[in-house]
Amino acid sequence: MALAVSLSIFGFFAGLWVLQLVGFDVGSLFHPCGFKQRTGWPCPACGMTTAVLAFARGRLLAAFYIQPAAAFLCSLLAMVAFFALLTAGLGVYFRAFDRLLHETKVIHWIAVLLVILAAGWAVTLARAFAAQNAG
Repeated sequence: MALAVSLSIFGFFAGLWVLQLVGFDVGSLFHPCGFKQRTGWPCPACGMTTAVLAFARGRLLAAFYIQPAAAFLCSLLAMVAFFALLTAGLGVYFRAFDRLLHETKVIHWIAVLLVILAAGWAVTLARAFAAQNAG
């Protein structure tokens, strides 16, 4: 199971990297942001695709600059993949993760995810506001 988790996550990022190498525009899979078109302000997910693609290319600082929430979540996924690979390859089992997963409720994970997304959106809004006032 750990090997499947690790390979899935690494495969996801490797697949994005390969798609970019061959020139496929991943952004073309998504429609333009309706929120931004209506209000002129970025939505909570604006920049996520670009940040994930930058992360997949290994441009970590650029990913954090583009959309901090997406880069942070990608970093968490990479850490999960690394620890899952250690578990699968070396048989190292991390009891702290087991306790963390069993002692926290789903509502807490959702709350943490919402806080991360809100923080990323706040940074994106601050940049948009600063750009609007500068221009």
